[in-house]
Amino acid sequence: MLRRSTVRAFRATAVRLCGDQKQRGIKKPGEIEPQDLLAYNHRWADEMVKKDPTFFSALAGQQAPHFLWIGCSDSRVPANQIVGLPPGEVFVHRNVANVVVPSDLNMLSVVQFAVEHLRVRHIIVCGHYNCGGVKASLDEKRLGLVDNWLRHVRDVHSRHRVELAELPSYDAKLNAMCELNVLSQMRNLSKTTVIKDAWLGGNGVMLHGWVYGLADGKINPLLSMGRGSDNRLIGNKARDLLKGYAAGAKA
Repeated sequence: MLRRSTVRAFRATAVRLCGDQKQRGIKKPGEIEPQDLLAYNHRWADEMVKKDPTFFSALAGQQAPHFLWIGCSDSRVPANQIVGLPPGEVFVHRNVANVVVPSDLNMLSVVQFAVEHLRVRHIIVCGHYNCGGVKASLDEKRLGLVDNWLRHVRDVHSRHRVELAELPSYDAKLNAMCELNVLSQMRNLSKTTVIKDAWLGGNGVMLHGWVYGLADGKINPLLSMGRGSDNRLIGNKARDLLKGYAAGAKA
């Protein structure tokens, strides 16, 4: 784990570089080419070494993150950046709509490596509001090959179709679906052999369901559960959030 001074240096450098880009007229996103990325990388690396000469040698020497992040591939939701942590602090797996599929060997391998070898203490399933994959599932819109992957999200919609149809607005339906999807993927994760074996063996790894707000940059923590948690916890939370949206308590 990196020293606190290194974490502070990373945050300060990230903030300063963002400010410098605006002041010095760095290219707009649509104008950036691969060679620009390489230039930005060199500048960032030089800045980090100035702040902490041991930054990269410490990273190269070990990988000991406390968190596994299962998130959406959306480019607006970079795991480390939105929680203010530097490289080396978060082990990351991302896919379209932050789906946890029990037969996905890629995801299962990541979870097993994180739990059994890196010994992470927390696994975060993080979705985000206005998720394109969730929106397509809610709208029953065809997108092509990715529809096969989104079948798992469409199942969430089918499971709650009646309650969602009764919500007062489209925004309420979409926000509720984004939250329900996270809860469903938490349930899937808790039923994987990796997590079940870890809990049976006394591992206290915790599972967390979060939703990130693109509009304000804030994370909405939905639920946390661990070894010994009531299996009804996720279902109860799903019912509560739907009641909140139905009552107009949530937008």
